[in-house]
Amino acid sequence: QVQLVESGGGLVQAGGSLRLSCAASGRTFSSYGMAWFRQAPGKEREFVATITWNGRITYYADSVKGRFTISRDNAKNTVYLQMNSLKPGDTAVYYCAANYGTSTRSDEMDYWGVGTLVTVSS
Repeated sequence: QVQLVESGGGLVQAGGSLRLSCAASGRTFSSYGMAWFRQAPGKEREFVATITWNGRITYYADSVKGRFTISRDNAKNTVYLQMNSLKPGDTAVYYCAANYGTSTRSDEMDYWGVGTLVTVSS
């Protein structure tokens, strides 16, 4: 089992920045690819970013490319999502997820956090 706990969400003005963290405990964190997803009110959960187990490869949704950066620190069992130039459309609950591989599909994730709310005001 892997337990994931997100933090760092909050209220920010458009154009601002936030850094989300996802702390993992349980089985070997460094064995897992990690991803961030988000779900806005009334919408389906969507992929945001993913990173391989060793941090060497990252992939982003087009909607966040160039603004968001995913990273990880395996020594701290933590994955991060740096979000810059935030827009009201980025408002959502952000979830981190782990999978034994690397995927952008929510149905391929093995473990989920409970989410952290990000609200971007205009």
